[in-house]
Amino acid sequence: MSENEKLEQTKPAKADKKKDAAKADKKPGFFARIGKWFKELKSELKKVQWPTKKQTINNTVIVILCCIVVGICICVFDALAGSVIRALLDLFGKG
Repeated sequence: MSENEKLEQTKPAKADKKKDAAKADKKPGFFARIGKWFKELKSELKKVQWPTKKQTINNTVIVILCCIVVGICICVFDALAGSVIRALLDLFGKG
């Protein structure tokens, strides 16, 4: 076979591949994409290791206690800073 004949035989195959690639490149419809998203969401949620009730309560109590401790620290720092500023203003007679 000559090289020209070989090229002619491969051209239709390349054209078919381009058509197939063009079809594959098209985006699926809006509702198809939403359906796919929900299917993937469901499969991912099945993989999640959900905490037990006891772990959830324990973590919630720890977070609440940490918030209270941080709030108390901020309150104490604010009171100290206010009293230091008030003392400095009284010391220099501008208060």
